[in-house]
Amino acid sequence: MVQLQEVSNEMADRLKAIEKEHEKKTNDAASTPGQPATGDSAAASSTKHGPIPAPGPPGLADVMMGALPSMPPARTAFGEKKTVDEVAAELKKSPFFMTELEENDETEAFKALAYEGTPLENAGEFKHQGNECFKAKRWFDAKEFYTKGVLILAAEERKRKPGAEGGGWKLSDDERQQAVDEKWAETTDEDIANATVAKQKQLLEQLYGNRAACHLELKNYRSCWLDGAAALRLNDKNVKAYYRSARAFLAVDRIPEADDACARGLEIDGNNASLKAVARDIIKRNEQVTAKARKEAEREAREKRRATLLQAALKARNIPTRETAQPPEMEDAKLELVPDPDDPRSSLSFPTVLLYPVHLQSDFIKAFNEMQSVGDHLEYIFPLPWDQEGKYTSAGVECYMETMAGGLIKVGKKLPLLKILGSGKVEVVDEVVRIFVVPKADATAWVAEFKSKKAAERGGS
Repeated sequence: MVQLQEVSNEMADRLKAIEKEHEKKTNDAASTPGQPATGDSAAASSTKHGPIPAPGPPGLADVMMGALPSMPPARTAFGEKKTVDEVAAELKKSPFFMTELEENDETEAFKALAYEGTPLENAGEFKHQGNECFKAKRWFDAKEFYTKGVLILAAEERKRKPGAEGGGWKLSDDERQQAVDEKWAETTDEDIANATVAKQKQLLEQLYGNRAACHLELKNYRSCWLDGAAALRLNDKNVKAYYRSARAFLAVDRIPEADDACARGLEIDGNNASLKAVARDIIKRNEQVTAKARKEAEREAREKRRATLLQAALKARNIPTRETAQPPEMEDAKLELVPDPDDPRSSLSFPTVLLYPVHLQSDFIKAFNEMQSVGDHLEYIFPLPWDQEGKYTSAGVECYMETMAGGLIKVGKKLPLLKILGSGKVEVVDEVVRIFVVPKADATAWVAEFKSKKAAERGGS
């Protein structure tokens, strides 16, 4: 198709160039004084001023037009009174000159040339090829062959719908002869047409069912139950379609749909071994899904109860909390009651960040119990590996926390965390406690800088 596109576009460009050259010569001849006229004027000029000068050499347009073969009568009428663009557009509607596939009667007829025989014969051949691939467990290839057969017979089905284009479905001579040869019915056209339609529907049902089996093997579960539904629309007694649909629904834990498909199949054939097997699997899986749902419901109820107990514990201790739009990622660290989160008598444990603002460093404490002090943790954290000057010691630092008003409160290193948080002056943001640790030598300057920045922020807001 790419080569055809290049040829058609090149021809269009050549025709445009010829047309422009011809128009240019015509305009030059009309606008240049002293040039001979044409038609009746030329005859008059010949009698008054002598013989007409011999014509000059042929122009490019004349040469090109002379070089082109004459068009057949059908195409001569096609190109009359049309511009080059219109002619090119008409050409590209033909299957031989198309640069993009367009669905119309001509393309459908062109595609039909790929197969010989009746739609029923062609679809039957594709079914046979699909069956051979299915036996060899070549599921994808089998699906493709079944699809080809489906497309042929589905097109015949569309033709039979009321108001179909082209006047609807009509019995062809080949189909008539096939019915007579295979003795489907009497020789009247009505009987033959009815028998042909019945055969097509039967084969289409089989193709849908076989393709559903391929989809089931390929784990295309949605496509499987859709093909099963298509087969059942043609024959609601198709037990295999019910079985495959039930298996597909079961594979994605759509238990009610699987149970319904299985039950409908067993109504038709209560002794079907495959349906009985899938029924047992449905019952087993339903028990598993129900148990899983019950455990999930219990877990959610437990988490809800623990969250209620936690909020009650914070409120009882007068500890303000606040959440932001973007809380930090803390993996499994969280604010909780320990050792038993279900016992309101347990103590609170807080994720805590120790910030060293002078050196832009930090440490993270996963569980800071409310009964512990800052000093309890500084004892095992110090000395710091990056503290080359030895400024950070338990006795050589001051600790601060930011208040809800935006100021600072000095934290005693031996004071329990509960007493600091329960003062009502500080708040726990996103379940994390933040403590600033500053060397005593730098404390005054840092506090002044902190207050200055806060004042600037308030002024800017």
